[in-house]
Amino acid sequence: MGTHVIEAGFPVNSDAEFEAVRDIASSTSSTTCGLARVVDGDIEAALDSGVEMVHTFVSTSDVQIEDSMHATREEVVQRAVESVERIKDAGVTCMFSPMDATRTDEAFLIDVIEAVTEAGTDWINIPDTCGVATPTRFRAMIEKVCAHTDARVDVHTHDDFGLATANALAGVEAGAAQAQVSVNSIGERAGNAAYEEYVMAIESLYQCDTGIDTTRITELSNLVEEKSGMDTPGNKPVVGANAFSHESGIHAAGVIENSDTFEPGVMTPEMVGAERRLVMGKHTGTHSVRERLVERGFEPTDDQVRAVTRRVKDYGAEKRRVTVDDLERFAEEADIERQHEEEEEVRI
Repeated sequence: MGTHVIEAGFPVNSDAEFEAVRDIASSTSSTTCGLARVVDGDIEAALDSGVEMVHTFVSTSDVQIEDSMHATREEVVQRAVESVERIKDAGVTCMFSPMDATRTDEAFLIDVIEAVTEAGTDWINIPDTCGVATPTRFRAMIEKVCAHTDARVDVHTHDDFGLATANALAGVEAGAAQAQVSVNSIGERAGNAAYEEYVMAIESLYQCDTGIDTTRITELSNLVEEKSGMDTPGNKPVVGANAFSHESGIHAAGVIENSDTFEPGVMTPEMVGAERRLVMGKHTGTHSVRERLVERGFEPTDDQVRAVTRRVKDYGAEKRRVTVDDLERFAEEADIERQHEEEEEVRI
C-alpha cells in the first residue's frame, strides 16, 4: 500500500519475535524498524534482525525513571547518548524516543533531545505514552522540540481520551514529519492513533499526498480484524460498517440526490475501498424505501411506499434489524407488483 515504515516488533523479546522481525525485514520494500531499550542486548538483537532502522527508547518522566527504571536523570542521558552512538556506528537509521515525554519536566526533556541530537540521531520520536496530551498542548510541545533539534521529528500518540489521531495531526501541523499509527487503532490500553483515520485526514482534510494506496484501507482493516481477533466497532471512523451507511430519512434522501449532502465530500467510500449503504430501521424515510424497492424490482405507488415505510419503522422500533428479505415480504404483503416480470416473459 506504500506504507513508509513498518515497526515490526521488539527483537530481543523472544526467539519467535526475533524471527518475525527478521522475516518481515527480508520480505518488504518498506523500511523495517526494530524496537530496543537503551540496553546493549536489545540494540544488538535489533541490528542482528536485519532492520534498516532501530528505534531506541528510555523513560524521561520522573515517575518512570524512579519507579520503573530505578535510575537517575544523569543515567538516562548517558544511556540515551551511548545507545544512539552504537546504532549510528552500525550504519543504520536511528530513532530515539524520550518515553512518557508528555509527563516529562520540560527543561529535562529539552536536555535529552539536545544530547541525542548531538550524538547523531536521525529521528526523535515524541510519545504521548499515557495519552494525556491535548492537541493544543501537544502542538506547542512539538514546536519547541523542533526548535531544539536538527533531527526529523516523529510523533506517537495514545487514545486514552480519544485524542490520539487529533494529537498526531496537531504534531504534524507543528512540524513533525511522521506519525506512528496502527491499523484499527490497536495498541496498549485504548490503542494508538488509527492508520485509517490519520491517512485519510492527511489526504482529504489537509489535501496532501501520503503516497498510500487508500483504496485498500478497508481491505487492510478487515485483514487485521480477522488476524487479530479484535472486532472493529460499527461506528469506527473510515472503516466501520456504518461509516458510509445512512438510515435517517433526511440523510438518505439527501445522499440519494447527492452524496455530498450528508457525507464529508472530500472522502468517499470509493477512496477507501468501501461501499455506501442505505440501511433500514426506525429512522428510515420514504426516499430510502422507494430506492430499495426499485432496486429489488418492485414498482410501488406513492401510497404503497408510505405503507411499507410504516412497516419498516414499526419493525425497526422493536429493535429488530430490517433486512432485504423483510422489505420484500412487506412489499408482497402490500401487493406491490414487480416491474420487470412481464418484460422478462416477452423477451423469453
